[in-house]
Amino acid sequence: MRQLGTWNPLWDKLSHWDPEWTEQFMEMAALPIRREVFPPAFVELLSIAIDASATHMYAPGVRRHIRLALDLGVTRDEILTVLEMVSVLGIHACNLGVPILEEELDAHAARTAAAAP
Repeated sequence: MRQLGTWNPLWDKLSHWDPEWTEQFMEMAALPIRREVFPPAFVELLSIAIDASATHMYAPGVRRHIRLALDLGVTRDEILTVLEMVSVLGIHACNLGVPILEEELDAHAARTAAAAP
């Protein structure tokens, strides 16, 4: 990961405490990139999507992968489209929460009506 420029300095302590495990984990994590199934620009776009997703939100990774993508010739519009696409992940909070809110509002109204004199 250091050689690929994708090392996160937050991993330094983990690497110091358990270098064998960290090395094995990094080896596994880097395997899809080393296989070169996808072009490097696509890997960077995918990495931007992962790091910018609502479940990850890792700004240093977003910055690093945007920088690498730009260096590879990826356009602003391509990166912006990835960010726009990944932003829909957050809509699931509404997809889940709004129906539950509706059910609870109906149940609350029913309880209130039943308790009224």
